[in-house]
Amino acid sequence: MRILVLIDGSKWSQKAALHAIAIAKKKNAKVILFSVLDRREAKAIAFNLSMRSDKIGEIKKFEEQIWKEMKKSVKEIMEGLLELCHEENVNCSMKIVEGIAKDEILKEANSGAYSLVVMGAYGKSGKTRIGSLLEELAGIIKPPLLIVR
Repeated sequence: MRILVLIDGSKWSQKAALHAIAIAKKKNAKVILFSVLDRREAKAIAFNLSMRSDKIGEIKKFEEQIWKEMKKSVKEIMEGLLELCHEENVNCSMKIVEGIAKDEILKEANSGAYSLVVMGAYGKSGKTRIGSLLEELAGIIKPPLLIVR
């Protein structure tokens, strides 16, 4: 059994990972921590930052700094979860890809390699309504989908 855990950096995705690890421990399954980095997010943040700081000419510099921080942040979160898996004697690996989240998640989840997909109910924004990515994915992911709140 292989469990795909979607990690977006939110506390909800980290909580989902904890549930996946508990399931994997009971079922002797492998956990794959999966994250998609979307450069469009870095561009949008850089644009907003440069507009607010009146430094529109430095947008590319801001974008590169933000992109590095995004990659560093998600890698640190996943490495912490990887360490927890090892402490719990759960076989685990991590995979970080670049692209559009919905497309990359669908490609990975529907590859036929997973028995279960686990994700948080909410994303990084922490809004009280179900995450928009979840709404898009829920009906088209082929394996069973466990949504953690």
